[in-house]
Amino acid sequence: MKYWVCMDDTDMPGTKGTGRLVQEICRELEILGLGKSSAISRHQLFVHEDIPFTSHNSAMCFELELKSRNLLPRLMDHLTYCLETRSQPGSDPGLCVTGPLEKEKQRRLSAFGTKAKQAVCTKDEAYGLAGDMGIHLSEHGGTGGGIIGALAGTGLRMTGNDGRYRGWYHLGKPGDIVRVADLCAYPFIDTVVRADGSELSPSDKVVIGSEKTKTVRMGFHQVVTTTADDTGQQTGIALRTITKQEAKKY
Repeated sequence: MKYWVCMDDTDMPGTKGTGRLVQEICRELEILGLGKSSAISRHQLFVHEDIPFTSHNSAMCFELELKSRNLLPRLMDHLTYCLETRSQPGSDPGLCVTGPLEKEKQRRLSAFGTKAKQAVCTKDEAYGLAGDMGIHLSEHGGTGGGIIGALAGTGLRMTGNDGRYRGWYHLGKPGDIVRVADLCAYPFIDTVVRADGSELSPSDKVVIGSEKTKTVRMGFHQVVTTTADDTGQQTGIALRTITKQEAKKY
């Protein structure tokens, strides 16, 4: 059975980020035989002076194919142990875990995620919504304010069209010209798209825009996004992969 797991606010300035902790946990869940995890997505939330955060105010979410529903208590025990023993002192870690939701519940959860990208939300709002829908939401230190981001990140992941995936990939040197088919041969790339989400054909070619490439979540897929290439007149190639700076908007 599939579960969505999201964590937020486990770190402090100068310490290991939440993304790295979540990556470690995903590996452990597989080693423990609990299930297989998906790629981790990072979801950007509202940045405001009234919201305490370490650096970017983003939540980390992944999907887990649990081998058996009977393993759910072990999963929850391990997640709780990791958050309570590995979160940094001074952080406000929060955890959200849910199985599949009915369409209307999923819509409400995603709407909360969208709101959290644009406005200050409260713990009472988060607990109220999670309680109405039977979603696990728990705090594991500090003020527990990370529950807001954990719930919001889950809703945003469920939209299929928000966030960028953890990790950077070397797909070539800046200026290299590559075929879409060659990019899609990598196991971590489902497709290559234009900024509007339309897919490129396998025979299309793109220019590598920067030393490292970030994949984003679009249409429930892990994609490489492209944009117009200013040097297209010289290379004859109209599109290039987005840069690190451009990836920040996802």
